[in-house]
Amino acid sequence: MVNMAKDCCDSGCSTNQLITPRYRKILWIALIINLAMFVVEIVSGWNANSVSLLADAIDFFGDAMNYGISLAVLSMSLMWRARAALFKGFTMGAFGIFVLASAVWSYMNGQVPEPYTMGAIGLLALIANVSVAVMLYAYREGDANMRSVWLCSRNDAIGNVAVMIAALGVFGSGSAWPDLLVAAIMASLGLSAAVQVIKKAMSEILTNK
Repeated sequence: MVNMAKDCCDSGCSTNQLITPRYRKILWIALIINLAMFVVEIVSGWNANSVSLLADAIDFFGDAMNYGISLAVLSMSLMWRARAALFKGFTMGAFGIFVLASAVWSYMNGQVPEPYTMGAIGLLALIANVSVAVMLYAYREGDANMRSVWLCSRNDAIGNVAVMIAALGVFGSGSAWPDLLVAAIMASLGLSAAVQVIKKAMSEILTNK
């Protein structure tokens, strides 16, 4: 899963690509869907005391940043693309730390998340990611950037399924542990991805000074 995260993160740092009007429109739709789901999962995760939903929100934020970078800076110089990726990396890292801190706080306070909200939002997130993946399916064999953004949505669906499994675990056990375990794994992957993005961006900035 670390390699999958790396594939997604590399999309924001790849070389200049020719984007067709149709592909640009799909990226805009994907950007809006991911930003909307980021907000939905942040609010729902906080209200339901679900740390795994907060962790899943990181993926939506990271993907939204990927699509935004692809749309906004691909026509710019490598230096500007690297700076945008560096901002993305630090922001993803901050969210990852926030999720881990929330997990510790939830554990110390003995809060059990609300499983019905977890399951419902997890299913909504799965539908959102599958919808984006279907739109991007025709471009899965394109260049590295096109393939990586498709892989992002496909791989994020796995995270959505993990949240739904965690919801089932919370419902069956009455314990927060399934939620905390999934959140810790997803947040760790998010932090790993953030480190990879920051390293690559810094390398490109230093190389092109």
